[in-house]
Amino acid sequence: MYSAVIHKDKGSDYGVSFPDLPGCFSAGETMQAALDAAREAVAAHIEGMLLDGEPMPSPDSIDTHQANPDYAGGVWALVAVDLGKISGKAKRINITLPERALSEFDLCAKAIGETRSGFLLRAALEFIARRRAA
Repeated sequence: MYSAVIHKDKGSDYGVSFPDLPGCFSAGETMQAALDAAREAVAAHIEGMLLDGEPMPSPDSIDTHQANPDYAGGVWALVAVDLGKISGKAKRINITLPERALSEFDLCAKAIGETRSGFLLRAALEFIARRRAA
């Protein structure tokens, strides 16, 4: 999930920006419309990054971003994106995992609104990004 900060200036729509995804923005006439557009914006942004071979950034916590004065006065939300649905053509693989680990994966994936495949893909891409950054 990515932190989103929602802001509204007088006479404008609600704007949404993502501190972990520079260049990713969305907007909407209502708060709900802005959040709906935010989900689409994050998915499109990340899909573009994956297609370009860019590493997917690991999301920081809202607490971390709230300390940034650029986001003062904003309303915070978490936006989930299921990588399993956006990363291009899927290829089925067969892997063997301990049943207990699989149960933990499924619980976590469900809690953040992802599929098992999306959750495992996110975990692997975040691991790869951290290794490349080290």
